[in-house]
Amino acid sequence: MPVKNFVVGCFTEEPAVFKAVKKVRGSGYKLHDIYSPYPVHGLDEAMGLRQTSLHTAGFFYGLFGVIAALGGMAFITVHSWPLNFDGKPHFPLPSFIPITFEFTVLVSSVGMTLTFCWLNQLMPYVRKHLFHPRQTDDLIVMVIERTGKTTDEELKKWFADMGAIEISAQRAETGWWYGSYAKPAPYETAIGSEQAVTS
Repeated sequence: MPVKNFVVGCFTEEPAVFKAVKKVRGSGYKLHDIYSPYPVHGLDEAMGLRQTSLHTAGFFYGLFGVIAALGGMAFITVHSWPLNFDGKPHFPLPSFIPITFEFTVLVSSVGMTLTFCWLNQLMPYVRKHLFHPRQTDDLIVMVIERTGKTTDEELKKWFADMGAIEISAQRAETGWWYGSYAKPAPYETAIGSEQAVTS
């Protein structure tokens, strides 16, 4: 992934963040992302993000669970190893409903969890750049990518006008990589003595 330049602004109040999001979309700046330690209702709509398709994936996972459970039990009790239980049918559908329900819930929940982690790149030993150490604590962090049409000074002034309490210019890689946070990132090693984060 290429190393890019960003200007980061930190906010403590949600109204200030919504105001900044509205302004940044109208100003033509390239909004990279917003990091919050808790869900902010309506922020995804304000940023113009599309609705998640995770529920659609959950439906197909559940459908697979139903087919797998009924198909597996039908294969075992009817074809592979049919047994006579007091003359009961080999395919007692009412008796299979609880097992089918539980297996459907299991497949849907595990599948949606793994899909969520994959889409958000949340996996063991997967590291991403942390723009501010308090973005997982008590600050809402807005990151704007600096393009050829903007400068650090311009974006810092814009953040100050929006009420940001902390502003910094940073150089970081936008992707993810395997490694530990205890070791320097690949792009930090590549730029050598140049500072990856500047105030």
